[in-house]
Amino acid sequence: MIPTSVQHSSSSNSEAATGLLYGLSAYLIWGFFPLYFKLFGAISSTQIVCHRIVWSFLFLILLSFGPGRWSAIRNAMSNRRSLLLLISSALLIATNWLVFIIAVGHGQVLQSSLGYFITPFVSVLLGMIFFKERLRRLQIFALFLAATGVITLTIRYGSIPWTALILASTFGSYGLLRKIVKTEALPGLTVETIVLAPAAAAYLFYVGWMGEGAFLKEGFKIDLLLISAGAVTAVPLLLFAAAARRLKLATIGFLQYITPTIQFLLAVLLFDEFFSSIHLISFIFIWIGLLFYSLDAWLALAAQRSMVMVKPE
Repeated sequence: MIPTSVQHSSSSNSEAATGLLYGLSAYLIWGFFPLYFKLFGAISSTQIVCHRIVWSFLFLILLSFGPGRWSAIRNAMSNRRSLLLLISSALLIATNWLVFIIAVGHGQVLQSSLGYFITPFVSVLLGMIFFKERLRRLQIFALFLAATGVITLTIRYGSIPWTALILASTFGSYGLLRKIVKTEALPGLTVETIVLAPAAAAYLFYVGWMGEGAFLKEGFKIDLLLISAGAVTAVPLLLFAAAARRLKLATIGFLQYITPTIQFLLAVLLFDEFFSSIHLISFIFIWIGLLFYSLDAWLALAAQRSMVMVKPE
């Protein structure tokens, strides 16, 4: 007979392995997003975002046909506080999508990767402001290095890297609101698309009526890409939610650097974007900052484990 402790350990390892697979899948999909959105060519960024919202809405509605899911959606929409938070998070994620697509369309994948590299630091700052979280010395040093990297770019080019900062601030703030609101991933994301879908559909109807719409006009390939935007948007978000339930936060923290690393490599090696020594210096500062940030998370987790293991007699 297999001891209960062994069974529990085996079950935990299996859950962690499944979570790791989900997490890797989500971050890999997000990492290769620039390749997908490059396929749209000259299609308006606003149209792409609106199609992304409308088709995500339809995709999520189909997924919501399950036991208890509609009640969770109704509860979120009937609770005034939850609804206001989800409306705010919906506006943030829509802004993030729009800026990202504009960046890809204008050959600024490098800036988008910079934005997602500094997102964890935005999350740390938001945690300090809203949850009164105190920073350890290593975290302060990591933040200083990341800030040095961004400031170096700003001074060299005489302009603020707005694309990177908007992507980081909107995604970091989105994470903050989704942490505050007490709604699961699927119903929460469904409510967000319900909030955004009417305006997105109205805009698409308007541009179609004016003869400027891309759907059913630019060919089968574009139609297929626009329709698939719903699943392409929703699937990694749901995979991420599934991973977050199975993995430790420290593991999630390490995985999140996969996306901007892939985008960085795509920008430099495939899209041949301008990459100077100043870019390299700035990114080195940020990468070292991330290294110290991750090291601090690992040390904190190790200390927590030792405290749990050492129990008083």
